[in-house]
Amino acid sequence: MKKYILFIMIVPLLFQSCGALFSGTSQTITFDSNVDGATVEFDGLEVGETPHTQKVKKSFDGLVTISAEGYAKKSFELARSFNTISVLNLFSIFHWGIDLITGGMYKFDQKSYDIKLKEDKD
Repeated sequence: MKKYILFIMIVPLLFQSCGALFSGTSQTITFDSNVDGATVEFDGLEVGETPHTQKVKKSFDGLVTISAEGYAKKSFELARSFNTISVLNLFSIFHWGIDLITGGMYKFDQKSYDIKLKEDKD
C-alpha cells in the first residue's frame, strides 16, 4: 500500500513543466533571402548573414530584421503558437509559470523564413 501511495505522489511530479522538459526552451530557425549576405538582426543586434541558422529562445518576442545595401529592410515577428504538451502541467500554477517564463509553453510556427527583399527605388 505504501508503494502505491508513493507512486501516486511521485508520478504527477514527473509531468510538471512539460513544455520545457519535452520540447525545450529554444528552437533552431533558418533565415534566408533573395540577397546572399543580407544582415540578420534580432532586436537591432546583428547575429549573422543570410543564409543563417539561429537557435532562438522560445520566449523571444522581439523583432527580426533582414537588410542589405540597396534594398529596403524587412522586419517581422516570429510567429508562435501554444505548445499543447504544456497541458500536461495539469493544475500546477507554479509549473505553468515556469513554462510561460522559459517559453516552453510556446513553439515557433515556422522552422525557416525565406525573405524577399525589394530594391530601393531611391
